[in-house]
Amino acid sequence: MKNNAVATKIIFLLVVLMGLYFGLFNEKDPRETPSREGQLQSANDKSLLEKAIREKISDLQVMVAGRVIRVLPDDRQGSRHQRFIIRISSGETLLVAHNIDLAPRVKGIAVNDEVEIFGEYEWNEKGGVIHWTHEDPQGRHPDGWVQHKGQRYQ
Repeated sequence: MKNNAVATKIIFLLVVLMGLYFGLFNEKDPRETPSREGQLQSANDKSLLEKAIREKISDLQVMVAGRVIRVLPDDRQGSRHQRFIIRISSGETLLVAHNIDLAPRVKGIAVNDEVEIFGEYEWNEKGGVIHWTHEDPQGRHPDGWVQHKGQRYQ
């Protein structure tokens, strides 16, 4: 009888420890942004971004490379944004809106420069915009960035 009580306590302790382990170490990142279906969408694969453009999908976390084809004046309404347009390998163009109230300005960006962007894609009639290219001060959104000439702006 004494052995059964000890075995029961050991099993109980193991179950509690397993629950703690799986609860603490396998939680989803709270900064992941759910899509409309409740799943984080990521377009590290360029074909997924191309599909999003074709199918008018928004709220998609993307990593994309492109060539700057136009540098625009800063948007100064509300939060200030440095703006430029890139062309990606599929030929599509995307506006990049980089929040310079939350991240450093991309220095010396010019037409024909290669850039890599990690941010959130939003569809629009002109191809789309990528924003959230900065850290989220409240930690609820994946941190984005702009990479230009070996320097990461975040």
